[in-house]
Amino acid sequence: MTEFYDKYSSALYGVILRIVRREEEAEDVLQESLVKIWNSFHSYDASKGRLFTWVLNVSRNLAIDKIRSRQYRVGSRTQPLDDSPAEHTPAVATFRPEHIGLQDMTRQLNPDQQQIIDLLYFGGYTQSEAAEELNLPLGTVKTRARAALKVLSKLIR
Repeated sequence: MTEFYDKYSSALYGVILRIVRREEEAEDVLQESLVKIWNSFHSYDASKGRLFTWVLNVSRNLAIDKIRSRQYRVGSRTQPLDDSPAEHTPAVATFRPEHIGLQDMTRQLNPDQQQIIDLLYFGGYTQSEAAEELNLPLGTVKTRARAALKVLSKLIR
């Protein structure tokens, strides 16, 4: 588990932080993610995809669950005053898509697909929320997301 943590934690933390937008919450979700990954590792199927993709989805889904929770929504109504410059400096190395090539890969998508991927995977939006945000039919969002994932899956192989 230590090796797994060393290899994946900063990437997972970065994705989680982009979704929940608060360091304390991101740290909690990362811990929950690692526990869930540990407890459900037996359900990972290598024939369905890479390990990183699976753990990323587990973490992303937990982050989305967190921001949809009532406790999170109520807590986000009151924001602390930022009076310390140290609060703006992340304690843990943040995720940088260029480290694993995600940024380069998403640049190969057309702008419509990039926008959908940004909202769905990094913004934590549901497909319905993305459709509403972009003022598009839900079917169009689903089609663009599916097409983008096909392109990305070819780039990964």
